[in-house]
Amino acid sequence: MVLHLRGTVVIDDEHEVGEAWVVDGRLTFQRPTLEPSAVLDGWVLPGLVDVHCHIGLAADGPVDPGTAELQALADRDSGVLLVRDAGSPADTGWVHDRADLPRLLRAGRHLALPKRYLRHYGRELGAPQDLPTAVLEEAARGDGWVKLVADWIDRDLGADGDLTPLWPADVLAAAVAAAHAVGARVTAHTFATESLDALLDAGIDCLEHATGATPEHIDRIAAAGVPVTATLLQIAQFEAIAAQGEARYPRFARRLRELHARRYQLVRDFYEAGVPVLVGTDAGGTLGHGRIADEAAELVRAGLPAREVVAAASWRTREWLGVPGVGEGQSADVVVFDADPRLDIGALQHPRAVVLRGHVVARA
Repeated sequence: MVLHLRGTVVIDDEHEVGEAWVVDGRLTFQRPTLEPSAVLDGWVLPGLVDVHCHIGLAADGPVDPGTAELQALADRDSGVLLVRDAGSPADTGWVHDRADLPRLLRAGRHLALPKRYLRHYGRELGAPQDLPTAVLEEAARGDGWVKLVADWIDRDLGADGDLTPLWPADVLAAAVAAAHAVGARVTAHTFATESLDALLDAGIDCLEHATGATPEHIDRIAAAGVPVTATLLQIAQFEAIAAQGEARYPRFARRLRELHARRYQLVRDFYEAGVPVLVGTDAGGTLGHGRIADEAAELVRAGLPAREVVAAASWRTREWLGVPGVGEGQSADVVVFDADPRLDIGALQHPRAVVLRGHVVARA
């Protein structure tokens, strides 16, 4: 099959062309001898990336493969053709065998301690000192990533319960070093201010949420070149979570409200400091799949330029993850829009066509 892509084909920040073709599932900029069987006109972008997504997870824990398939299809039809799983209790390795589902980079299970994360979500270790061994085990099960829960509410403190770190700094450093020794990268869930210095000292590769970052932390994060996944759709829920827990954990509720109130300013501060801000929906758990356009719109609402958000949701993060985008001979994983989302982020809401591995898998 030959497919003609025509209009504006975006390659990266500095390069775009007027047309490209798909031949036998691969992209080419050389006109083929065969006539195309279909033509797609518009703005063609490398497949979108949801860099914080949980295929296989719902509010109560792991889901069956049929439900996980529907989650993956919702992501795909939104234009997301590459997912970095940010922790899932379900074994979703079977997704790799499905040519009609997004490419998936798994991080194994969230690593936490008993009663220090959401029930049925994470792998609860017997003691903090078990973390380096568990990191190696999850690295072997995943696709180059491991996910740590760096902080969570400590309910044993009663009314003074608040976000506190789970891991001693030396254990955290040993765990990240163990992952790096086998070629894996580590990301961490963190809401609290108190966790960030130890994570950065350990050489963490990515930060999820990072809502507790101070100006000093932002400078450190920027200097280290560590990306932050803002997950603004998730942070938008903090007010409701605070209201639910206020009676038992008033200190925790106050903290969440403070983090919620400054969420947009914090993201602007990250961006202005030069921190790479990644686009991740935190789909799974309590959030539905297929909402990459909503997350992108939130980042623009926070003050980031649409052009920067689109780049982060596509070619830049593909390069960071080591997955090719638009290039000669690369797999044809692209999304076609009627308007340029770099100028109007709302265009992401309505893909005209989604092409995965050279096949049109969704059309408006």
